[in-house]
Amino acid sequence: MRPKDKIAYFYDGDVGSVYFGPNHPMKPHRLCMTHHLVLAYDLHKKMEIYRPHKAYPVELAQFHSADYVEFLHRITPDTQHLFSNELARYNLGEDCPVFENLFEFCQIYAGGTIDAARRLNNQLCDIAINWAGGLHHAKKCEASGFCYINDLVLGILELLKYHARVLYIDIDVHHGDGVEEAFYFTDRVMTVSFHKYGDMFFPGTGDVKDIGEREGKFYAINVPLKDGIDDTSFTRLFKTIISKVVEMYQPGAIVLQCGADSLAGDRLGCFNLSIDGHAECVRIVKKFNLPLLVAHPGQANPA
Repeated sequence: MRPKDKIAYFYDGDVGSVYFGPNHPMKPHRLCMTHHLVLAYDLHKKMEIYRPHKAYPVELAQFHSADYVEFLHRITPDTQHLFSNELARYNLGEDCPVFENLFEFCQIYAGGTIDAARRLNNQLCDIAINWAGGLHHAKKCEASGFCYINDLVLGILELLKYHARVLYIDIDVHHGDGVEEAFYFTDRVMTVSFHKYGDMFFPGTGDVKDIGEREGKFYAINVPLKDGIDDTSFTRLFKTIISKVVEMYQPGAIVLQCGADSLAGDRLGCFNLSIDGHAECVRIVKKFNLPLLVAHPGQANPA
């Protein structure tokens, strides 16, 4: 029997104290609740717990444009009325509001994913978890879908320093558009997204015909799904596709985005998965025994 996996878990209590505003579905407070559950179930005794560093602007600019990072750094709720042109340019507003400590929030969740990748690179753990990360919609020059900084892209860029190929898997109910777009032209990252597609569902991308371009052609896989898919169908699809992908692509590391909005009863989602279905996907990926980074955005809350 092989030795037990060494797990690193990244958490900063400050990440749960930010507030997106009334009626906004993104509730980082849930990260604190999740952490308390981890403690209550004694799961922390099976992991090493780390407080992530706050990512520096120069680290965020490894992917994002420097002007966008600078704007996020500068903008506050009190000054936003002076920057209506920039707010529009960077897509800040209803979905992605400006709130108190916005930039620090981005620094913490991005720092967690960067630190997780570095720990894996240095072979200090087998699995690294950043429950606050996984904000997969953010683009190079703009916010999107509650996401400001794309920590996943930053984490993958870090892993690429040590690994020739990285596999990105996304089981959020929404298409992992920001990550796919970032690596659409390269064969060094294969992106596989399982998501609801059609009926004008956000973000509207992720057609099965979108497969990457140039060097990245055939290195983007989209699995568009309809409402109501259940554990049995989802996990069967997942196991079949991911097993073949790992066999053919032979990645050196895997990044798994476990967005919980694909669970049944989610306010924004429309799938019928249970926690068991989600857990089975993690179990399948874990069995490949490859360095694994797990991120899990605290997205929408149940209805």
